Amino acid sequence: MDVILDIGHAEASPQPLTDDPDLAQHLLDLTAAVPAFRWGRDEQQTGEMWNSNSVISWPLTRSDLPIESIRPPDGGRAPGWNAGIRAATSTDCSGPHQATHQRPSR
Repeated sequence: MDVILDIGHAEASPQPLTDDPDLAQHLLDLTAAVPAFRWGRDEQQTGEMWNSNSVISWPLTRSDLPIESIRPPDGGRAPGWNAGIRAATSTDCSGPHQATHQRPSR
C-alpha cells in the first residue's frame, strides 16, 4: 500500500475510488489526454474557470467511475470541478487532446 506523505495536511481522509487495477490504469491513461485549456479562463463556456480541479474531474468523468458520487470532502471546496465535468461530457471538446471513452477490455 502506498503512503501519502502529507496526509496530515489533507482536508479529510482519502476517498478510495476503485480497487480495480484495470480501471485505475485506464484513469491514469486518460490523464495524458486532459485538454490544455488556458488556466484560470472559461474558454469552453462552462461557467467556471479551468484549473487543477478541472484537470482532476475531466479524466474521472471520462473514466468508468461514477463521477456523480465523487465529491469534495465535507467543508472542502473545489472551484473548477464542474468545468472539467462539463468539458469532458461536451461533444465539442476542442482541446489539443481528446481521449477515448473506452477502457481496454480485460
